[in-house]
Amino acid sequence: MPNTSTPLAATGRVFMKETLVNGSPARVRCVEIGGQVFEVSTGPITVVRLEDEWYEDIPDPEAVIAALRENLGFKPDLFTFWQRMPDVEAKYLYHVEWEDLAVLSITSYEHWWRNQIKSRTRNLIRKSEKEGLVVKEAEYDDEFIRGMTAIFNERPVRQGRKFWHYGKDFETVKKQFSRFLFREQMIGAYLKGEMIGFMMLCDAGRYGITGQILSSTKHRDKATNNALIAKAVEMSATRGWNHLIYYFWSDDSLAEFKRRCGFEKVSVPRYYVPLSWAGEIALKTGAHRGWKALLPPAVRSPLKKVRSFWHGLSDR
Repeated sequence: MPNTSTPLAATGRVFMKETLVNGSPARVRCVEIGGQVFEVSTGPITVVRLEDEWYEDIPDPEAVIAALRENLGFKPDLFTFWQRMPDVEAKYLYHVEWEDLAVLSITSYEHWWRNQIKSRTRNLIRKSEKEGLVVKEAEYDDEFIRGMTAIFNERPVRQGRKFWHYGKDFETVKKQFSRFLFREQMIGAYLKGEMIGFMMLCDAGRYGITGQILSSTKHRDKATNNALIAKAVEMSATRGWNHLIYYFWSDDSLAEFKRRCGFEKVSVPRYYVPLSWAGEIALKTGAHRGWKALLPPAVRSPLKKVRSFWHGLSDR
């Protein structure tokens, strides 16, 4: 594809930024190109991607590629970007692979309630209301943060994995989860005045994202997460969003929950552009997807069971 774009290298700026990686504070290298921030992940190969790719588009990928080929003080091996919903038809000639997202199409709350979920899910939500569960928009204040902290510290293991936020105190939670309040709306689920679940509904402009969603394991019989999704659908419809995204579609324990709440698998194109010989080799061998992706399903499944068993021992 010919490069007809205006060079952006002059706007390049490399810097270190504080962020969270797997729930823990970390410093990552970033580069600013054309007014957008790109994260640089290092390992066997150096990969560059848009920091806020859930929330921003790249207007001119060719200009970004040209800037990354300039002398920025580091040598990237691979550049990757995708097309955001609802732009699902591949329109670039770069190497493309497909990302499977969990997407709920929204016309109205009533349509979702009557046509997109099964009677079992409706009954669970009705039951939670009868038992006194109240789900409402909330403020990110000290009371909400105390509720979050209590839920985080219930169990060190969730869904068979070590839980990233277990053991964090009030001040840590307050600081780490205040970074994106400019685009997040809190939703709280309350039982007799106690917050037993919450969601951070994120505004991505053309759609909503379920963000952090978590509920108390002590009240798992209250179908709290179902009720939180119902409120998120209501709020999304009010805001005029046509889609609500529950991040990636996967084969883990959340898949059936997403399906019962009306989410469907939608694939969007992700592009990979090699910038070095190492990037070329990684792309040809599949190493750009990480070592886990290289394992066949027959190996991954037993490993997941071993991991769940191991973490389950520490959760007793």
